[in-house]
Amino acid sequence: MSYRPHAFPVSVKGVIVRDGKVLLLRNERDEWELPGGKLELGEDPPARLVREISEEAGWDAQIGPILDSWQYHIREGVDVLIVTYGATVDTDKPPVLSNEHKQVGMFSEHEVEGLTMPQGYKRSIADWFSRLRESVR
Repeated sequence: MSYRPHAFPVSVKGVIVRDGKVLLLRNERDEWELPGGKLELGEDPPARLVREISEEAGWDAQIGPILDSWQYHIREGVDVLIVTYGATVDTDKPPVLSNEHKQVGMFSEHEVEGLTMPQGYKRSIADWFSRLRESVR
């Protein structure tokens, strides 16, 4: 019997907090998610994330540290490895809704807990809020 590795895509996502609120996008499954996208072979993850944030929100982002990673089971036969990064933006422009999502929103840390989204995203958002608070002390 020969070894066959599991194959599933890797998706890089950015947690962006501006003015005390995190950027989230509503997808076709009516879940809120972080901006980002799937890596292609040979792509640099932070570079891909910069491009995705620009395409999905119209913002130029600076990518920071990796916050978390986990395998997300979307539905039978559809799994993805999610890697989240902390990110920052230096703009006052509102986010722009792309054709990839149904809605864009900015949410306080407190509001995130009640939103429909994977727990891994909630963990990453809480972690980035915590790190940002620590950095101003």
